[in-house]
Amino acid sequence: MKPMPKPDSRSNRSLLILMVSMMAIVAVTVVVMWHIVASGPRDPGYDNSASAVSIGGPFQLTDQSGAAVTDKTYDGSYRLIYFGYTFCPDACPTELQTIGQAVDSLGALADKVQPIFITIDPARDTTKQLAAYVPQFDKRLVGLTGTPEQIAAVAKAYKVYYAKADQPGGDPKAYGMNHSSFVYLMDPQGRFLTVFSSDMDSDKMAAEIKRYMGKA
Repeated sequence: MKPMPKPDSRSNRSLLILMVSMMAIVAVTVVVMWHIVASGPRDPGYDNSASAVSIGGPFQLTDQSGAAVTDKTYDGSYRLIYFGYTFCPDACPTELQTIGQAVDSLGALADKVQPIFITIDPARDTTKQLAAYVPQFDKRLVGLTGTPEQIAAVAKAYKVYYAKADQPGGDPKAYGMNHSSFVYLMDPQGRFLTVFSSDMDSDKMAAEIKRYMGKA
């Protein structure tokens, strides 16, 4: 009788990390959606003082040109904010393309909207990397990076989950990133309005943006 093969510890570890990552993404999704449901309808002109949804907040980052920016840099514009990374093989480019198409669909109203891509992989997403990446999706798109501490702070403020994926062997720089995938719509004062899920198409996103702008 042949002995039973021993379990591969590396496979078990990879499976465990994958399960933990998926559970964390689900938890973030529940938290974000709960905030939306608990806050009630987010129509234009709402009072965002005491009952404000606690998503978003001040940040200090660096754009793709190397300029230091803060959340106040974009005051006066509605903001479409997406967290991802430039080496993302599918979800990020798909979502950034949707954002670009949605902004295009706004016509003249597009001038009032600032699309923003914030990396969750600052080790690889330098200003040079972002400068080459973001124009592929929309000329208006701003790419932001920062120190690991700055990225952690802004991700926490927006309830974003991210973690380096397990990458046994091979090139240590060729890793993936697990992360939640939402597009955040913020008002011209940087206050949270709503989030769009990754399955929303560009036409519906544009229609929702117009509704929040009071131009539906």
